[in-house]
Amino acid sequence: MIDPTSSPRQPLFRSILLILLFVLGVLLVAGVLYENISEARDRRFNPAPGRLLMVSFPDGPSLRMHIYCAGEGTPTVILDSGLGDSYISWRKVQPQIAAFTRVCSYDRAGIGYSEPSARARTSEVIAKELRALLHAAGVSPPYILVGHSMGGYDVRVFAHQFPGEVAGMALIDASHPDQDKRLPPELRDMQGSWLRESEFLAYTMPFGIPRLMGLCDPDPDIRAADCNFRTALEGLAEMKAFPESASQAAAVTTLGDMPLLVLSHDPDKPSSELPPDLAKPTNDAWEKMQEESAHLSSRGKQSIVKGSAHYIQIDRPEAVVSGIRDVVDQARFIQTRQSPSAVTR
Repeated sequence: MIDPTSSPRQPLFRSILLILLFVLGVLLVAGVLYENISEARDRRFNPAPGRLLMVSFPDGPSLRMHIYCAGEGTPTVILDSGLGDSYISWRKVQPQIAAFTRVCSYDRAGIGYSEPSARARTSEVIAKELRALLHAAGVSPPYILVGHSMGGYDVRVFAHQFPGEVAGMALIDASHPDQDKRLPPELRDMQGSWLRESEFLAYTMPFGIPRLMGLCDPDPDIRAADCNFRTALEGLAEMKAFPESASQAAAVTTLGDMPLLVLSHDPDKPSSELPPDLAKPTNDAWEKMQEESAHLSSRGKQSIVKGSAHYIQIDRPEAVVSGIRDVVDQARFIQTRQSPSAVTR
């Protein structure tokens, strides 16, 4: 007797579904292999300069972190990159800074060549991890802290946590703690799009999809440092923690009389991602906040770098090098005045 509820199409549908699931599984496994082999190949032929050090923390497990130091002299310049960026964003300026003092770039936990951390990805945590890394590397204070974009939060918080170790600061088109409130509200919709893009990169990178889509940088050194799933996940985590990091930076209301330089991008070079109608109000608000950042110190100074967009260290590296050298010279003068026997260079 024929069961009227059954259909000869059901077994065929299940078979097709199983085949599709099997093909999808094979493709995912192939993607994982492709991504891991590609990452290993990139790093084999384009090794990172510097060292991978095991860094210990009192509140959690140790992890290996990447730091690259060059040059000699004091104070040592410490370069902190923007959101999701590795040490390589400083490669145009670090060799020139090394000509007049010691300078170190590094990868935050999870970024570039550093192992990921289970700790919150806020500026307070990042500052403590940086200090532990510097101690593990034998890089003694005093430091000149340089922060680009979100890295500006990190160095402000570091200076607040460890004031006796910081001799000066340079903020390179750095984020402002109030920017979410003061930039045009239309940017919030764009920030949602940027978050979704970051989520796409983070969740598809393990399967090699961004690499297959040509989203990785063609420069082999940049691709080796930045095109990996750990960096994508860390960038997403930093983006989600951005409001908390902003609050932590906002608590730092003064840097006293510390030498401070604020370099700001050219208002005539707005982000290419901004619609034309948002470019001017965004830049007007940004420049006002940049000017306010210079008031964190009685020795603060702001300079607008013509011909540069947000990544001043890439567009106008000579301006960044010159500005950092001025901060170093100021710190050395103060150090010599306080301790005439101090050795600088």
